[in-house]
Amino acid sequence: MTLMVRDEADIIAPMIDHHLSQGVDLIIATDNGSVDGTAEILEGYAAEGRVVLLHDPVHRKQQGVVVTQMARDAASKYGADWVLNADADEFWLPRLPGRTLHDVFSEIDPGIRSFLVNVIDMTGPPALVGTGLQRLVYQDLRTVEEMNAVGLHAHSTPNAVHVGDPNVSVVQGNHLVSIGSQGAPPPELEIEVLHFPWRSWDQFSRKVDNSGRAYLNSSGLKPSPNHHGMRDFHRLQDGTLYASYLFRHPTPEELTAGLATGSFALERRIADAIVSPVADVAVDAEQSTHERAFGKVISGLEFQIRNLNSGLSDKTELTIELSDRISVLTEEIASLTRQLAESAAASAHIQELYDALHNRKVVRAVDQVAEAISKHRPRR
Repeated sequence: MTLMVRDEADIIAPMIDHHLSQGVDLIIATDNGSVDGTAEILEGYAAEGRVVLLHDPVHRKQQGVVVTQMARDAASKYGADWVLNADADEFWLPRLPGRTLHDVFSEIDPGIRSFLVNVIDMTGPPALVGTGLQRLVYQDLRTVEEMNAVGLHAHSTPNAVHVGDPNVSVVQGNHLVSIGSQGAPPPELEIEVLHFPWRSWDQFSRKVDNSGRAYLNSSGLKPSPNHHGMRDFHRLQDGTLYASYLFRHPTPEELTAGLATGSFALERRIADAIVSPVADVAVDAEQSTHERAFGKVISGLEFQIRNLNSGLSDKTELTIELSDRISVLTEEIASLTRQLAESAAASAHIQELYDALHNRKVVRAVDQVAEAISKHRPRR
């Protein structure tokens, strides 16, 4: 297994322990200039001979290059039959219980060369701090429409597994490799990944800031408009990311309803097997209610803006209609702010959020609409 990691001290030890217990023979890890103790944890495993530890402190989006070299070394230096390119917040498992990764990979036909593994995002109640393996015990199976409604673009993309090859290339994100697939494992040998990307506000906000600044430091690298990390980075800069973080997590009522409809599924394999190194610190319930309300408004506004941008070229009437909708949303934000400001305990923080939202998001959105209308309104 290859692993490029930065500032994941809250989860890196259980992640490594899990995969070693699953029969992964060797983990080649590159620490990307961590400052939170991650490197020291990795050094402990390296001293025991269970991890080959490398260092690359450059903070640019060079994951594809670094992982490619580790994957090539896995074959040329360590004789790997199969290579799994993982992230620190991923736990790889056989889909069927009672077996290990070593069991299934010893039976998978190497003639298929490479195949994709489904990545399942895990969710549950939010927290200020904490690893959250006993809290995030629900597979997030919401539809794309349901994801969009809470400000998310889509679920995580599948990961690529490949046979050991000294000439392999791994694409940024570990989702594609240069080795063409010749098939897929049979159902009884399928692999899946349980993904824990939003373990706490402390971890998530730091990850977003690290990732966004790495993109800004990478000249010539332009993220796609739907890049989830950069959207969250802009939210962090706007002061609205905490509201978005809370809103994307289901409430207890939403979890109950989602379990009945199939939007969520209980998943305790990791929770029951691994202890979380960092204890959870719950969010403030009253403040959480206020922030979630902002998150809902923000998500609605962003959805309107995305629709507007996708149809500006030849949809003048739609542009004008969305302009009216954004005006209504702006009024709703002002009304909501006035209501929330009546709560003395939350008023100062709410005003800060409103100012950030109004000055950066709404004004920007209205300016976009005004420009669009001036370009596309029919001349009389």
